[in-house]
Amino acid sequence: VQLVESGGGLVQPGGSLRLSCAASGFTFSSYGMSWYRQAPGKERELVAGISSAGGSIKYADSVKGRFTISRDNAKNTVYLQMNSLKPEDTAVYYCRAPGGWGQGTQVTVSS
Repeated sequence: VQLVESGGGLVQPGGSLRLSCAASGFTFSSYGMSWYRQAPGKERELVAGISSAGGSIKYADSVKGRFTISRDNAKNTVYLQMNSLKPEDTAVYYCRAPGGWGQGTQVTVSS
């Protein structure tokens, strides 16, 4: 399992970012995918999850209405669109598949 995240960076409060996670080494379309995040000094937490075909999606309460998870099974990629970002969204964001984690991408929300 190989997962490579991209799209993180520094953004002002209220801004947007789109994270991508390119997957390989397994049959991507057969598995649910998730995004997690870990802020300094805090435990890693689930942000959003999506089923194999995209028909079932869940979000953490803290991001509902602001973040959107999606996937493109033809491209073996899962996305996390993040809008209306807040300073408390600052964290390393990780992509997760059954059997593996990505290396993480830093998201910093600051003015």
